[in-house]
Amino acid sequence: MQLPPLGLYIHLPWCERKCPYCDFNSHQATDIPEMWYVDTLLQDLRDDLSLLQGRQIETLFIGGGTPSLFSTKAIRRLLQQIATLLPLEATLEATLEANPGSAEADKFAGFCEAGINRLSLGIQSFDDDRLQALGRIHNSDQAHAAIEFACATGFDSFNIDLMHGLPGQTPVCAEADLRAALAYKPPHLSWYQLTIEPNTIFHKRPPLLPVEDALANMQQQGERLLAEAGYGQYEVSAYCEPGYNCRHNLNYWSFGDYLGIGAGAHGKVSFPDGRIHRYAKKRQPEEYLASGSGGFTATRRELDRDEIAGEFVLNALRLNEGFTLDLFSARTGLDTAALEPQLESLCGRELLVMHGDCVKATDLGRRFLDSVVAEFFPG
Repeated sequence: MQLPPLGLYIHLPWCERKCPYCDFNSHQATDIPEMWYVDTLLQDLRDDLSLLQGRQIETLFIGGGTPSLFSTKAIRRLLQQIATLLPLEATLEATLEANPGSAEADKFAGFCEAGINRLSLGIQSFDDDRLQALGRIHNSDQAHAAIEFACATGFDSFNIDLMHGLPGQTPVCAEADLRAALAYKPPHLSWYQLTIEPNTIFHKRPPLLPVEDALANMQQQGERLLAEAGYGQYEVSAYCEPGYNCRHNLNYWSFGDYLGIGAGAHGKVSFPDGRIHRYAKKRQPEEYLASGSGGFTATRRELDRDEIAGEFVLNALRLNEGFTLDLFSARTGLDTAALEPQLESLCGRELLVMHGDCVKATDLGRRFLDSVVAEFFPG
């Protein structure tokens, strides 16, 4: 089995305030032990070096929490030390998530100098009432300022993260949000509908969300606006100008490998003999920080054959272009016969379509993607 590309995900778990819709591993804190945490991350990475198996790191993504709460000094030290431990590809894509409430022009410049070449800005909305309903700590002025900082700093690329279907939002307001984002000509847009996830405040106390007709209107208007502005949709919620797709996320969706370091970080690693492992690091920051060498991993398991096929399809069908059968075999080590019964059934129901050896979801299939993917899992 040929080993797939390899990325590195780094989780910085702290934020200023937990948003009511957020189900990520994030923890509210005012006093962050950032240098202690950086040193712990580096030891965590040293423990995982054997998983490289001769590969270079092609992409790096620092997520959270709110990574931009960390100082430029801490991010610089982290990246400098990573470069001494890992072989990094010359064209490394290095992304850091930033929230407008912690955005400063000098800080963005410092991140850029440290080696970050792509920012992902958690804007969510430019409407102060909608931001308040989402529990965000920034306002619309700060949202605009953060994007202006990113543009002025000269990042190779940046992403604007924008939601629709927000509490009290109308289609007119959703369109205004998207037009405000497009005015900056961002290379990349993550544009997606708010969903209510378990174990969130919104799940316990659901807000009043737009009705289905309004949501469909927002989606249709948004897709039209994005297409007219020259943005191609390459994944369920990802749009970009030509050449600016997020390589790190594409690696996830094409069933690539990634190391995960940090509290609650997840990783996936393939081996030449066909085994594929998933693992997760200890979730609570205090427990993670107290761990010594060899003690950062909370869970590790080997995927069985049926899981491998299902997980590949779960990721790959999110892509507009779908996947090729050759890629399926290369990334899973399985024969394509493992997919034949499901492909025949789903193509017959016009939920999937095949052109040559390329498989992708139809428009109908994308509407019911969860149900389509479920057919590739046992039971």
